[in-house]
Amino acid sequence: MAIEVTGARVNNLKNADVTIPSEKLVVVTGLSGSGKSSLAFDTIFAEGQRRYMDTLSAYARQFMGVLERPDVDSITGLSPIIAIEQKTTGKNPRSTVGTITEIYDFLRLLYARASKAYSPATGLEMIKYSDEQIVSLIISEFEGRRSLLLAPLVKGRKGHYRDMFEGLVRKGYQQVRVDGEIFDLATIKPLDRYKSHFIELVIDKLLPNAAGEKRIRESVLTALYQGKGTIAILDTESQDLRYFSKHLMCPVSGISYPEPAPHTFSFNSPQGACPHCKGLGMITKADLSKIIPNDSKSIALGGITPIGVKRDTLLFSQLEGIAKKYEFSLNDPIKDIPEDAIDLIIYGSDELIRVTRGASSHMLSFSGVIAMIEQSDKDSDDLIQKKERFTEEILCPLCKGTRLKEESLNFRIDSKNIAEISSLDIDHLADWTDKLPDKLELRERTIARDIIKELKDRIGFLKDVGLNYLSLDRSTRSLSGGESQRIRLATQIGSKLVNVLYILDEPSIGLHQRDNIKLIESLKKLRDEGNSVMVVEHDQEMMTAADWLIDLGPGAGDKGGKLLFSGEPSTIKEMSPEEIKGYNSLTLDYLTGVKKFDVPEKRRTSNGKYLELTGATGNNLKQVNLKIPLGLFIGVSGVSGSGKSSLITETLMPILSRHFYHSLYRPLPYKAITGIDNIDKLIEIDQSPIGRTPRSNPATYTNVFADIRKLFTETNDAKIRGFKSGRFSFNVKGGRCEECRGAGLQMIEMNFLPAVHVHCRECNGKRYLADTLAVKYRGKNIYDVLEMTITQALRFFEHIPSIVHKIRALEEVGLGYVKLGQPSTTLSGGESQRVKLATELSKRGTGNSLYILDEPTTGLHFEDVRVLLEVLQKITDQGNTVMIIEHNLDVLRSVDYIFDLGPEGGEKGGRIVAQGTPEQIRANPESVTGCYL
Repeated sequence: MAIEVTGARVNNLKNADVTIPSEKLVVVTGLSGSGKSSLAFDTIFAEGQRRYMDTLSAYARQFMGVLERPDVDSITGLSPIIAIEQKTTGKNPRSTVGTITEIYDFLRLLYARASKAYSPATGLEMIKYSDEQIVSLIISEFEGRRSLLLAPLVKGRKGHYRDMFEGLVRKGYQQVRVDGEIFDLATIKPLDRYKSHFIELVIDKLLPNAAGEKRIRESVLTALYQGKGTIAILDTESQDLRYFSKHLMCPVSGISYPEPAPHTFSFNSPQGACPHCKGLGMITKADLSKIIPNDSKSIALGGITPIGVKRDTLLFSQLEGIAKKYEFSLNDPIKDIPEDAIDLIIYGSDELIRVTRGASSHMLSFSGVIAMIEQSDKDSDDLIQKKERFTEEILCPLCKGTRLKEESLNFRIDSKNIAEISSLDIDHLADWTDKLPDKLELRERTIARDIIKELKDRIGFLKDVGLNYLSLDRSTRSLSGGESQRIRLATQIGSKLVNVLYILDEPSIGLHQRDNIKLIESLKKLRDEGNSVMVVEHDQEMMTAADWLIDLGPGAGDKGGKLLFSGEPSTIKEMSPEEIKGYNSLTLDYLTGVKKFDVPEKRRTSNGKYLELTGATGNNLKQVNLKIPLGLFIGVSGVSGSGKSSLITETLMPILSRHFYHSLYRPLPYKAITGIDNIDKLIEIDQSPIGRTPRSNPATYTNVFADIRKLFTETNDAKIRGFKSGRFSFNVKGGRCEECRGAGLQMIEMNFLPAVHVHCRECNGKRYLADTLAVKYRGKNIYDVLEMTITQALRFFEHIPSIVHKIRALEEVGLGYVKLGQPSTTLSGGESQRVKLATELSKRGTGNSLYILDEPTTGLHFEDVRVLLEVLQKITDQGNTVMIIEHNLDVLRSVDYIFDLGPEGGEKGGRIVAQGTPEQIRANPESVTGCYL
């Protein structure tokens, strides 16, 4: 049975009628903005979600809010839907690859059931005994030796313990052993409360033999009760002390651990988390070099950055008091101030300082600048600036980044603790899991059999989707959109559901051609289990591997939204050129070779200058030396996880950013960089959103909205009403709708489902009050202008140079279909990146800049890639250097120079395996990318 969509009109869809065969791999493609997501997510998925909500009881629905029906005549044949979008993993610092794939949960269970504990003091394996074993061991090992049976009460804690001793006397006990000496309870004096003590209660004096077994057993049970499961036996002649415990315990030192449970190994539970960093692995520490950047400045002139220049406040009165006490002046350079005084100012102290304000004088302690930074919150006054500016994240010194308590790390399987296993990449983890049964004893092997089977399955799914270079302890915050999507895909393959419609949004993002084949196989596996798989995708390989292809177009925005082609991809090759022309489809043109990318006939040569980075060793980089020829269009390629982002985004970019803009990014470790003077600025264009709320949009980001508002204030309507520019802003009170605060949308929390944005009831999504909307420029109000696409706005404002200049750049990068007021939350990573690129293009260039782009072809159709390439070639022709991290082969064929990293991902990567022109890379047998070029 197929899914029949009739009369879909969501966003720009033009009454589209689509038939989607079930239990097939279906690819939906088309230009960016042609209506692919509108069909897949806003129509089919939205209707599936709404129908699911309708099956819930009225009681449950009252907590969920109301979902509007998509604008479609009918949809039949829908099965339950699971959408795997790009923005799926959260930014929670506690979330790791291991926790979201549930592999770590099974590892915790494995360690709780099959690990062995080792003593941190002696390194010996910890042991535990039953009551009977303890009795028989005492008889066999201490037979005929005068001994004392002891119950440990206090282990290395301070206190005088007077009350405890009195309580023991009342219970009828006579002697205790304190710090190795025996005392009578009747005459013992309170202990030194400032020293650590070891106290054992004497339960019985024994001469163990088989005949006295009954007495020994009773005494042992009493001792176990008093010692909370642990006892000790002391040979009175040799003074040998031996511990026995029902818990895990070191036989020599007496250190004991409770039985491990899965939460013992969880960094999200107080029982397992490192107490210092609370299970985050990192701590925030004040950075002195940021607090005092220049020690030749005085405190009065703002030498301590967070507190600024001297003024009449309590804080500076306290500093004057410290200066008086340590005999210096606030006008002295900081380097001449005594070290004790600087320590007191920075770190604070409990000692009292005389503080004089006006006529009054008080004795106050000073908490220190760092404490003030730590306590500062976002809304505090400007005395303390943002906490982030003066602190840095460093590895937790206690757990060394493992996130777990010391006790949790002393449980081992195959001489490895759980943190060491979590740090292995998926390939090594799979290898370890395969060999594990042979390394376990029979009892452990039986217990662990089912757990190991589950682990193998889940690890296998991650390998299937090409994520074998990740490790379980990798934070999900550092994953790309494509990686997080493929992790969710692996989880879904593991869930073994059938008769489900899966909708995926460009899962091939960030994947090398080699890994792409693995991904396609995984999607086919999902299909073969009896599911329908629908993929919104631009990748040619994915299109040709699909069972069914749906192409929307012919253009973007208002020019799109029509169904151009729906059928099996294999039929396309058999069509005649006239038939292909009749479809008016750019996708078919590129698939059949009617249109293709022009590879430059001649490659540019460098301007003779270089930017050289040496000794980069961050993450998996192996002493990489990068010598960048300037004035070229440069591609950085390599399989997923080979170190491209580590080298460019996390090492080179922060170094340049700190140099040009004094940013606080910390680069990964490197030795040296030379040739920075050969460029005059860095322009970094990444895929992060241009804003986090529906109120940010391309008009506000490119700053063209300020010019548009100014235009509206000059109309007669606005002058009569006395409206200023702020009246037309939806970010400040005045002209905006206060119900939705100018967003036009309201967020409804769905409790158990993702939150949804619905039109504001008050302004019906128009953002402004009625009297603001009454002001018109050439027949359009401010809301109408925000609803225009870039292309429409260009025609509408063609006589206003200041506006045209800023928005023409947006059209040049292929964003003509995007609305001026489109909320940034609805823009894809690729679109956000091109908005940033357009903003840079609209500024006056210097012809000597370095542009760094991270996979700008994300979410781009072949035609959009061609437009983008033209823009990047134009920037390079002006003398700039453009550096682009990319997997798209058409782009890599068009660059002047390539650095190919590899040869594999993770530990097996981190080297530049080939560099040179695309022709040289193609001829290099070591390059994995070369064989695909």
